Amino acid sequence: MNPYLEFVQNIEAGIHKAKGLSVSGRTEFSESDSRVLLFSPHPDDECITGLLPLRLMREAGKRIINIPVTYGSNLERQAGRAAELAEACGYLGWGIAGGKEGFSSLDIVDVVAILEKFQPEIIFVPHAKDWNSRHVSTHFLVMDALKQMDPDFSCMVVETEFWGAMDNPNLMVEADAQTVADLVAATSLHTEEVARNPYHLLLPAWMQDNVRRGGELVGGQGGEVPDFSFATLYRLRKWQGAELVQCIDAGLTIPMNSINIKEIF
Repeated sequence: MNPYLEFVQNIEAGIHKAKGLSVSGRTEFSESDSRVLLFSPHPDDECITGLLPLRLMREAGKRIINIPVTYGSNLERQAGRAAELAEACGYLGWGIAGGKEGFSSLDIVDVVAILEKFQPEIIFVPHAKDWNSRHVSTHFLVMDALKQMDPDFSCMVVETEFWGAMDNPNLMVEADAQTVADLVAATSLHTEEVARNPYHLLLPAWMQDNVRRGGELVGGQGGEVPDFSFATLYRLRKWQGAELVQCIDAGLTIPMNSINIKEIF
């Protein structure tokens, strides 16, 4: 008898049971002057890679504002995706800004205007090799917009991954079960998308695999892996002097309720 059979069966049964779940509700929106912008290629990316923003809101009091760069290429679904995005961000307590009339994709003029308006302390953007063409183009759109900002403008830049893993992340952020469940729930509010492909139910598994990868990619090859169940990987740098510069000397891990999250950000 394989002693791990029950373990695997419980995972399978849990996913099957969760297909019938649904959530609703809203979280109070933070009015903090400490602003964080998420440049999301599509509605749902804000939830999938949103662990660190969620922790920044809850533990450091940051105001999180999602910027939907597009509403997807399916014109018939754009209004629906916008409505789903409002539900998902409302559930997490995040704002939404920057959407264009008619759901047109943002261009460099739009992004520069958003950066100038909000003067964010931190921005999130996909990394340059995140496979999906819209993720890649979002990266370069935001980088080009940063180059047009006043030379004195600076902010933290956190690169995210989903479709294509980064070779050199330098930040591993832990999530506990409650935080993962909140991200799964928010992702589930992109209802027609997850009806087509219930990827929200696989988010915990992805975050478990991030622990496997991050233990060595962030912590160092052959190093001791932190005792995390779930994590998301990022690359943290700073936009300063019209370029990206390193702002941490080595890879960092941020456990739940760590004081480091306030010290770093």
